Amino acid sequence: MKKFGRIFLYCLLSVLILCCMTLSIIKLVDLYSKEEKIVEKPKVVKEEKKDEIKKLSLIMVGDALFHSSVYNNGKQADGTYDYKKMIQRIKPIVESYDLAFYNQESILGGKEIGLSTYPRFNSPQEVGDAFLDAGFNLVSLANNHALDRGEEALKNSLSYWNGKDAYTAGSYDSFEARDNIKIMEKNGIKYALLAYTTVTNGLTREEGKEYYLNVYNEEQVKADIEKIRDKVDLLMVSMHFGTEYTLKQTPEQEQIANFLANNGVDIVIGHHPHVIEPITYINNTLVIYSLGNFISGQRTIDQLTGLMVGVDVTKKNDEAIKLDNLTAEFTYTKTQNPQTKAYEYEVIPYNELDESILPNKEEHKLKYANVVNSLGANAQIR
Repeated sequence: MKKFGRIFLYCLLSVLILCCMTLSIIKLVDLYSKEEKIVEKPKVVKEEKKDEIKKLSLIMVGDALFHSSVYNNGKQADGTYDYKKMIQRIKPIVESYDLAFYNQESILGGKEIGLSTYPRFNSPQEVGDAFLDAGFNLVSLANNHALDRGEEALKNSLSYWNGKDAYTAGSYDSFEARDNIKIMEKNGIKYALLAYTTVTNGLTREEGKEYYLNVYNEEQVKADIEKIRDKVDLLMVSMHFGTEYTLKQTPEQEQIANFLANNGVDIVIGHHPHVIEPITYINNTLVIYSLGNFISGQRTIDQLTGLMVGVDVTKKNDEAIKLDNLTAEFTYTKTQNPQTKAYEYEVIPYNELDESILPNKEEHKLKYANVVNSLGANAQIR
């Protein structure tokens, strides 16, 4: 019995030891398994959100004022008109920008109603063809010569521009069209153009047809801006204002520029004086008081020198736009062939001029550079 009891005890002890070892092995396996799971668990790496940068480039030039000497110089042997050659040396510059602005000073009423020069202008519609061919796609129709030839010329002008690949502003064929401000988009940036004139040369709009020309009025301008400001990234206003032939802005221009800046306009594009005036900033608003003539039949060096202003418009994420890379380049309208002295109109960048066309061009360039940056705009002069 004692021997049997010892055997039983040994067996029981063996079973207990075996159970303990088994439990230990199970715990070790379980622990190992958990460690394995922790090690194998993939790490989640948060990617930094990249900034979304949108950008477009804009170039602006001044008045296209076609006196008889200019429009006759484009007349061909078959009686048609062609002005592309006159601005072909500007075309490569314009085409390098996304948006390109000019002011069509003399109305494109067309030859059908009779061409005319100062003081009541009417130009061939082939003028528009040349500017479209050169890459211009923003056009102001609001200026002091818009009413020169009455309703017929206005209708012809609007009919010409209708359907063209250009954004026109300042003249419309109805109140509905005037109030339906166009919103366009380029490179992901939404933009709009408004245009007004402060002068009409004493001519008045017919009652009930005021839509033919936007005449500057603070109440109307403020309403137009409020209607569109929150819907676009870039808001431009073309202003026909100032005093003719003065290289300095007037108090009236300053007052209007401040009003527009205080109401959220991004760029004020000025013209009318027929000569270059300063560029400045009012808070974040770029103000160009006058771009001068781009092409005209006028005579003095001041009147034949124009200003091309370039700027980059950048939008980062949902932030407000920024204006960068402000540049200024001068153009000169050659009026005669230096050898034959015959009329031969051509717009030429100052950097491509030779002394036979404009003697002492570097002196003139320095003079106009000082005018442009006299208010501290620090535009890069090209």
